[in-house]
Amino acid sequence: MNATTVPAVLSIAGSDSSGGAGIQADIKTIAAHKLFAETAITALTAQNTCGVRAVLDATPEFVAAEIDAVFEDIPPAAVKIGMVSQAAIIEAIAERLAHWGAGNIVLDPVMVATSGAKLISDDAICALTDTLMPLATVITPNIKEAEALSGSAIRDAADQERAACELARRLGCAVLVKGGHNVNDANDVLAEPADAADGAPRVTWFAHERVKTDNTHGTGCTLSSAIACGLASGKTLAQAVESAKAYLTGALAAGLDLGHGSGPVNHMWAY
Repeated sequence: MNATTVPAVLSIAGSDSSGGAGIQADIKTIAAHKLFAETAITALTAQNTCGVRAVLDATPEFVAAEIDAVFEDIPPAAVKIGMVSQAAIIEAIAERLAHWGAGNIVLDPVMVATSGAKLISDDAICALTDTLMPLATVITPNIKEAEALSGSAIRDAADQERAACELARRLGCAVLVKGGHNVNDANDVLAEPADAADGAPRVTWFAHERVKTDNTHGTGCTLSSAIACGLASGKTLAQAVESAKAYLTGALAAGLDLGHGSGPVNHMWAY
């Protein structure tokens, strides 16, 4: 029998007991892209489509041990990082990823709920921006998160592009500001840092019609892990974003309807 090898993708995120977001969404997304999923779990959550009931964080030492165990044996070709609520865990992740020289890092900075409420503390936000974002290949904030990071309101496409460019210049990584919370469209803008220190970021827009569905649980997790899959497969960042957007659109349009709240998308829609 011929041996088969495929690129591995590491998800560093929390566990969603309802299976629609977090680690579970990432594993399904990676499997749907025919890649090998690895995980470092940052927290356990008791949740369903109606909300989160309880959270149990892992220790920074345990998260670091998970990352070491993965890199020592099956080094990932890309890393996706989801919600991490404690500054100490964020710092441990950044230290171990830097130690292992990890590349193709996609960071979904889950900081602000759709309602506008902050999900992590100020010191955790500082740890994200100071230690983890500088290691990232791309970060994928939604409108509210981009407003929190940039300190500016985003009312239209021009504001969205301006925020992406400002953050790319400040953080030194690419920034994809997602427009999925818009009413009529789901247009995202990608700003990639310029090669020269005084150059303007390279801007690419991704235009997609908004899929009319209430079942959007885990869409941010799904998009960011799909981007990581594209990078692991050798695509450019813009190509990875475009293919990830197409994958998520298909997962939303498949019409899966589970649970009594905002249900999950159909990660295996192509099968």
